[in-house]
Amino acid sequence: MLRIALLFGGIAGTGIILTTIIGLALNDGQHGSMLIGYLVMLVALSLIFVGVKRYRDQELGGVITFGKAFLVGLAISAVASLFYVVIWDIYLAATDYAYISDYAAGLLEAKRQAGASKDELAALAVQQEQIVKNYANPLFRIPVTFSEIFPVGLVVSLVSALLLRNRNFMPART
Repeated sequence: MLRIALLFGGIAGTGIILTTIIGLALNDGQHGSMLIGYLVMLVALSLIFVGVKRYRDQELGGVITFGKAFLVGLAISAVASLFYVVIWDIYLAATDYAYISDYAAGLLEAKRQAGASKDELAALAVQQEQIVKNYANPLFRIPVTFSEIFPVGLVVSLVSALLLRNRNFMPART
């Protein structure tokens, strides 16, 4: 199971974060659509389904319980999330941790262009300064980054376990 989790989780996590970093580079550091980000995660985390199916078919002879399938999916999700966190932190270090400051400045500018009042802008600036300060702390940043991806993997793990516990659902080819 560990081999499956490392393989499929590593590919999924690396794929998600590299797509994110490439997207940032192509958009001059501008934050893209949240919907696109979660769609990328969902597509890459579909490898959870593939990994659980492979484990069921190759290691367990085509039969897996819901609990075992869910655990395999969670293991893949955890590995993908860890890869995502580690590569993101490497990217942040390589870019002198400028992402969150640039992101906060972009939010302020968007509000300014939308016609926000000076009081609204001041309140948002204070809020964003606190977020930038918190994000500088790895004990804050790492769990936040992990929580961006792991819940998606949790849902995909649940759906995969529900489907693949049925031995007649996409049975192994013999």
